[in-house]
Amino acid sequence: MNIDHDHLKIFGGRAGRELASEVCAHLDISEGTAQTDLFPDGELIVRVEEDVRGRDCFVIQSTSDPVNANLMELLIYIDCLRRASAKRITAVIPYFGYARQDRKDTGRTPITAKLVANLFVAAGVDRVLCMDLHAAQIQGFFDIPVDHLTASMVLVNYFEGIRSDLGDLTIVSPDVGNVKVANAYASALNAELAIIDKRRESGETVASKNLIGKVKGKTVLMVDDLISTAGTICEAAKLVMDEGADRVIAAATHPVLCGMAMDRIKNSPIEQIVVTDSIPDRGRLEPLRDRLVELSVGPLLGEAIYRIHHDMSISALFQRGTGVKR
Repeated sequence: MNIDHDHLKIFGGRAGRELASEVCAHLDISEGTAQTDLFPDGELIVRVEEDVRGRDCFVIQSTSDPVNANLMELLIYIDCLRRASAKRITAVIPYFGYARQDRKDTGRTPITAKLVANLFVAAGVDRVLCMDLHAAQIQGFFDIPVDHLTASMVLVNYFEGIRSDLGDLTIVSPDVGNVKVANAYASALNAELAIIDKRRESGETVASKNLIGKVKGKTVLMVDDLISTAGTICEAAKLVMDEGADRVIAAATHPVLCGMAMDRIKNSPIEQIVVTDSIPDRGRLEPLRDRLVELSVGPLLGEAIYRIHHDMSISALFQRGTGVKR
């Protein structure tokens, strides 16, 4: 790759260091030097330890748990680079926290995804690069350019590599909001499609009511953008097994996996769970190691950063893509 090593700078926040290292290795450049310190009273400070004046700077940071600390660190990074006279600042957010608060479901509730978008703009970021937003409409919450990547090609490439082992395959969308993506996976993998009618009973409880399609005697692959408490995916897995499926595999871009997720998956019929490293593992996923496959999105982010730096098309990366949710 033709990289201007002096003009391009890539930094990794505390929730993006592993991905920043992968991206820099893919692009064959050195990672930007910076340090995040914590004061005794809990305040964060970011120190960029090299010259960024006139540089094209990218900061990689997932705003995952602890969401508020990681979000604040990214905002401080942006402010630090802006005050150090960086020419352009791009926030690379593999997992965008607060994305599920994208609309008012009931009265007197916030639209926090919009608030977070406003914070980034106020901090001085020039553009945002994110991946598999829970709701694609969040791109419109920003008053600056947003490049929305999908990890679908990373997941599809993996399943294409083991396609002969999957046998008679049905792609199952665990809810109707993901049908477009599931249908594209079905086309890419030459599989059937089925849909589950989901009813959310509370923030942590999901009831999977009806199955539209046939799964009897088939390998079921359930795909979604994220797995949070795993209530949806585990209830869906039980339903398809009750309908006669032979085996169940789950795939998602973002392994949020909080609350009861680990126990639910361990006690579910899901035999394999395929995720990406959009959220740092650091041993967090160890309870699922015997059934976990973790794929890297570092090269994908690296290609996108290369294209942004050289003013090239991002959409050209996804000619085989499966689209995004909603």
